[in-house]
Amino acid sequence: MKVIMVMFDTLNRRFLPPYDCSWTHAPNFKRLQSKSVVFDNCYAGSIPCMPARREIHTGRYNFLHRSWGPIEPFDDSMPQILRENGVYSHLVSDHYHYWEDGGATYHNRYTSWEISRGQEGDFWRGEVKDPSIPEHVKIMRESHTIERMSDSWRQDWVNRKYMTKETQMPQAKTFQKGLEFLKTNHQEDNWFLHIETFDPHEPFYVPENYRKLYSDKYDGPHFDWPDYSVDDTTHEQKEHVRFQYAALLSMCDHYLGKILDFMDEKDMWKDTMLIVNTDHGFFLGEKGFWGKLLMPEYNELVHIPLFIWDPRSGKKNERRAALVQTIDLAPTILDFFNIKIPNDMRGIPLNETIESDMKIRDAALYGQHGSFVNITDGRYVYMRGPLRKRNRPLFNYTLMPTHMRNLFSPSELRGMELSEAFSFTKDCKVLKIKAYNPTGTSNGGKHFLFDLKADPTQEDPINNREVEAKMKDLMIKLMIENDTPEEQFQRLGLKKE
Repeated sequence: MKVIMVMFDTLNRRFLPPYDCSWTHAPNFKRLQSKSVVFDNCYAGSIPCMPARREIHTGRYNFLHRSWGPIEPFDDSMPQILRENGVYSHLVSDHYHYWEDGGATYHNRYTSWEISRGQEGDFWRGEVKDPSIPEHVKIMRESHTIERMSDSWRQDWVNRKYMTKETQMPQAKTFQKGLEFLKTNHQEDNWFLHIETFDPHEPFYVPENYRKLYSDKYDGPHFDWPDYSVDDTTHEQKEHVRFQYAALLSMCDHYLGKILDFMDEKDMWKDTMLIVNTDHGFFLGEKGFWGKLLMPEYNELVHIPLFIWDPRSGKKNERRAALVQTIDLAPTILDFFNIKIPNDMRGIPLNETIESDMKIRDAALYGQHGSFVNITDGRYVYMRGPLRKRNRPLFNYTLMPTHMRNLFSPSELRGMELSEAFSFTKDCKVLKIKAYNPTGTSNGGKHFLFDLKADPTQEDPINNREVEAKMKDLMIKLMIENDTPEEQFQRLGLKKE
């Protein structure tokens, strides 16, 4: 038995034809729909990038205990468990956060791995002289919050010089490496291939042949990397960026088609599971936001696409309404290989849901560390914000004190304590470190309740005390079940029963 997981970063559900988008050019996603089960109620757990990947490895939420970070020494890593049980695991990726401080323990959990350099601000090509950057881009970066990324936007313009042809672009190289693995190993048994591209993540740098698929008449200054901020762009800029995103999505569709072609050619559908997934979505001006960090976790971010073909059931061109999450992927893959699922994994194998739409949970938690804690039962969404604008108390619990691109500073570490073990830390005490700069949004004391049946785009919060009480009780119950630190309840103004 074999598994191929094709993962795209920032794949917006609302831009995909299988989810009722009629204007994007993505025929291979439509083709995938005909060959798989499409999940209508898949939600992220922890966002953004590396928190989501920790969930894919461990089958449990990340955001309740820490922010962006590596695999921890006590974590159950699905690829490593496969390797320890005689299943070969191989990662092919251009997702450059894997080789930063805050992601450096993920790729070595696989039996083997390959990388393609150059996405976004990947510090790849070395040029001391500043690259040629459009003046508008310089001004925008100097006046907006993208400066949090330091020199990465400058590096992006260095990298672009070495990607003038499609074959030179990281996504193209990544899928080529994935196809090479398939050509070498498709007749072998017991392997897991994880093909992962950073696209269609911003910046939306994409070859002209994909841009030509769309009627973009924009003639303004260069703009393909929106800042993570409130929306202060013109209508023309907004439409231009959406077309740029759609063009990059079409490139992703093209390379997805190459995987489907190979599976057709080699008749791999009979013994190979295919998973196509993402980590989160992205705001493209909706609700007045760009990006994914400054706003509450609306469905544009967390209601995500998921496609699975399971050869055991043979179900295809069908839809599933059951509520599923990113944390279910690791148990699903382990179950496919008949490997025991570790007790600390909170996700649930999806085999019976694929077979018959079996319900596996009443509700799902999701969020990002230091932001709202959110819950949905599929009908309602309850978003619980921090009680105070200072967003305290809040701590990181870790044995791997790294941020995204740097280590925790001595000033952060001076006040750390040794916390008692959590239920999932294998009897290991962990460092308790004050979160000085929470990445999530803080809307002191605000809570939102939405009825997705009446208001699927979450435009109008409702006031229903009975429903809110029910959703709040569900939230507390799931937070307790996931061994949430005591101060998270304090931060949110929740009382444990």
